[in-house]
Amino acid sequence: MNQEEKFYLIRSDMLPESIAKTVEAKRLLESGEVDTVNDAVERVGLSRSAFYKYKDAIFPFNSMMSEKIMTITFSLDHQSGYLSKVLAYVADQGGNVLTINQTIPLQGIANISLSVDMGHLKITTTEFLEGLQQLSGVRKAIIVGRG
Repeated sequence: MNQEEKFYLIRSDMLPESIAKTVEAKRLLESGEVDTVNDAVERVGLSRSAFYKYKDAIFPFNSMMSEKIMTITFSLDHQSGYLSKVLAYVADQGGNVLTINQTIPLQGIANISLSVDMGHLKITTTEFLEGLQQLSGVRKAIIVGRG
């Protein structure tokens, strides 16, 4: 009898140490901070056998989300180069701009809507949004849709 897979959402501080270390080792490999499984497990203090036991069964929650396209709106001060910095930031974080819509600036502020493929994002969605809001000229950015 083929048993249906079950999934659970568990707070990270409740995970056994070996599972948490497996997640960190996978992150090191995916980010390119280390080149081999041996380097990753050595850095986090985990046996290779434990890594191989858990690696295909544990994933960070945000990597399990099926929505890879996000629409973000924000207001941007109308100054030369600000939009270019936003687009460079998106690219630097692994995002790919699919669509961009900008209103005609009124009183020095333009409203921007970006649809971004987040499939290869190097950071979490929260970190991405926080980083975007810290760019010069960017007013409060919000996620308006996922698809």
